[in-house]
Amino acid sequence: MVGLKVTLRLRMSSHDAHYAGELVDGARMLALFGDLATELLIRLDGDEGLFRAYDSVEFLAPVFAGDYIEATAELLTVGNTSRQMRFEARKVIANLRESGLPPSAADLLEPHVVVCRATGTCVVPKGMQRKARELYMPALPAGPAPDPEPIVTPTPPPDIVLTAAIVGAEITRAQTPYLPITPQEIADEAARCREAGAAVIHLHVRNDDGTSTQSAERFAAAIEAIRAKTDCIIQTTTGGAVGMSMEERAGPLACRPEMATLNCGTINFGDDVFINTRKEIRDMAARIRKAGSVPELECYEVGHIEEALLLVKEGTLTGPLHFQFVLGVPGAIGAREEHVRFMRTLVPEEASWAVAAVGRHQQPMTELAMRLGGHARLGLEDNIYLSKGVLSEGSAPLVLRAAQYARSIGRTPADPKTARKILGIPGTT
Repeated sequence: MVGLKVTLRLRMSSHDAHYAGELVDGARMLALFGDLATELLIRLDGDEGLFRAYDSVEFLAPVFAGDYIEATAELLTVGNTSRQMRFEARKVIANLRESGLPPSAADLLEPHVVVCRATGTCVVPKGMQRKARELYMPALPAGPAPDPEPIVTPTPPPDIVLTAAIVGAEITRAQTPYLPITPQEIADEAARCREAGAAVIHLHVRNDDGTSTQSAERFAAAIEAIRAKTDCIIQTTTGGAVGMSMEERAGPLACRPEMATLNCGTINFGDDVFINTRKEIRDMAARIRKAGSVPELECYEVGHIEEALLLVKEGTLTGPLHFQFVLGVPGAIGAREEHVRFMRTLVPEEASWAVAAVGRHQQPMTELAMRLGGHARLGLEDNIYLSKGVLSEGSAPLVLRAAQYARSIGRTPADPKTARKILGIPGTT
């Protein structure tokens, strides 16, 4: 019976919440582990036994009232009286707690979020072991260890760069009244996001009629307005909208932004095709370097990371390198935990990386990135695939939620000055 697993699933109620009326304390997870251990002992020995000690306990993510937790226990080893076990609790449903949504709004989480792990030892005295020893085989090896997941508990906490994508190329005012269009509206939203915890503003701009444009004049006006209100890093897009020419897409570089995006490959983009030939990628990389900007390497597929690394090998790109994994765009790589884990293994150790996931994937994927030591991008631009009627009231609430989660796992949202050092912005000391 070594390797035997038992599972229970239950909803955290308001009675479980201990802090600030919403946060469930870690002891609740340990109580679930205790119940699971008892079931394993009953199955093994016909007795509830005693929990002697935990060998290790790791709290990995916050749990709130309304969340559904699925907890498992696995039998690892069986001694004369001792039984060692491994425990894991995962959040499978989360109460959303988003501005503009009813308090009862909730989402299934895919992938599930691991909130706690532990190993421990229980004891059943020989006189209380009611089942014959022959019924189990203690010589069997333990089951495979779970995939490693770092615990973010450094001292001091590492800084995390939050980027706010506040405009976008595809979203329209018809979808949300909170889309900023005029330079002043963009600057006001940038300031709100800075206050919420953002250090970088990922910038698109619009014409007066709301259509997307790469006009250098429009970017210059928006950048001037942002700089008058906040000290955020401004990261302009060179992606523009599907179908724009290279000359149009390079328009914002005339403003010599601190950062600019470099799309590292072609993808199906919804019903369209976003074309970036290898020649065009190298052309845009050279333009970004000439403008004195730091490229953000936008990767919609695993092969895009490989292409970016080839640019470095060729000398077209030089460090520092900052990768952006864009997940969940229809036609490109999906928003899945295993994809993030694999993609980050391809990134050089000295490089930084972040996740931008679209629609309902934005929250779980960016929170996963935070737990794995990466950075995150939030905002209306990446929520264009949400169902009608659930767009947030601007990007600032999304940034605020991410900043609060970062602090809950021991990470500190970087201010723009710190973010410039992390991202290697030239002239930063």
